[in-house]
This record gives sequence, structure tokens and C-alpha cells, in this order.
Amino acid sequence: MDTQRCVGGVVFDAEGRLLLIRRRQEPSAGLWSLPGGRVERGESDPEAVIRELREETGLTVRPISCVGLVTRGRYEIHDYTCTVEGGRLRPGDDADDARWVTSAELAELDEAGLLTAGLTEALTTWNALPRR
Repeated sequence: MDTQRCVGGVVFDAEGRLLLIRRRQEPSAGLWSLPGGRVERGESDPEAVIRELREETGLTVRPISCVGLVTRGRYEIHDYTCTVEGGRLRPGDDADDARWVTSAELAELDEAGLLTAGLTEALTTWNALPRR
């Protein structure tokens, strides 16, 4: 089984809320997750993060650094902290919804089983939980 390299963006707004998208397609359709996706042939991780976040959220971001790595099945996901440089938040591409969430909202989604597997644990490990 070949591993597919993927990227994700860990993005906060000025209020310390975390950017999440609700996935439209498998894997994890209907669940909330960090925006991101597959790295295309010849594309660097930062280029893929910029493209994927623009496609899924309408936002233009600048990747800062890799905050962590998770493996989900055949997907190896490299998550990057990012800052927003422009755009307007709206769901797109394979996202049903996109929104900024507070720590309380993240906890509610987690308790309801609406987050992708391991998301809260990864964010906790990376010290990347919403600050509000």
C-alpha cells in the first residue's frame, strides 16, 4: 500500500479561534477537520498548503512551520501553522462548511463525535488548541 503525502493548515484568527472545515468527501465525510489535502506531483508542502486552504476555505495563507505529523491509514499528513494574508472565509472544493471555532465549540464537536479521529489529541500535543 502506497503512502499518500498530504498537508493540513493550523490557522487561528485574531481572536484565537481555530479554522476547521466539515469534510464533504471520504475519508471522514461529514466530520470536522483541519483544512488540507493531497500534495500534487512536483508541488512542495508549502505550495500544497496554500492551494488546499484557498480551495477549501477561500483564504490566502502563508505557511510558517510544520507543527506535526499524523498518519491516517495510507495518508501521511504534515500539518503546518499558517497566518491568514487575505481572502474571505467560505466553504469550497471538498468542504461542506468552514468556520472559526472556540475551545468550547471544539469540545462540543469532540463530545458529539463530529471531529476526525485523533484531531483533539494531535492539537493538544502540538499546543495548537483554540486560545479562546
